[in-house]
Amino acid sequence: MAEFTPARYVVLGLIARHGPMTPYELKARVEDDIQPFWPILHAQLYRIPAELAQAGLLREEAETEGRRRRIFHLTDAGRAALERWLADPDTAEAETRDPAQLKLFFADLGDPADIVALAAQQAERHRKLLAHYASLRGDLDPSADSRQRSRARLLRLGVLHERAHAEFWESVAAGPERLDG
Repeated sequence: MAEFTPARYVVLGLIARHGPMTPYELKARVEDDIQPFWPILHAQLYRIPAELAQAGLLREEAETEGRRRRIFHLTDAGRAALERWLADPDTAEAETRDPAQLKLFFADLGDPADIVALAAQQAERHRKLLAHYASLRGDLDPSADSRQRSRARLLRLGVLHERAHAEFWESVAAGPERLDG
């Protein structure tokens, strides 16, 4: 099997948390839970479970009638691999691929009014995400279970991240020549 990538751990983790799943169900869970901070191509979510099953980390069950879905179950080896990954505090460097930051880098090559328009649009986008994450966080009861506590932690980070981005872009829109906010 190819190197263990974060996407493979996403598949193991979602099946560990939610129980046996089809690739379609994995795709839906990724869209709901993971996509905002770790985009995964849908094609990967159809390919990875079979690879993990071949490696003995998942067990595949194929329906013999009806839609003939492929359902993947976590094996003991898969749970052990997930636990080893979770126990390892080391991670790769964070990746940031923000097209707005790329435009900001080259802003001096364009019309000065473009930076204000870019900043205003980005501030609005980040304010909407901030409100969305705050709403999701408000709907949780972290004392209810460990999943809600995990989601609450991540949503707190999302709120702080979006607040910082919104404030930054608002300051650029208000005074693009200022460098210190």
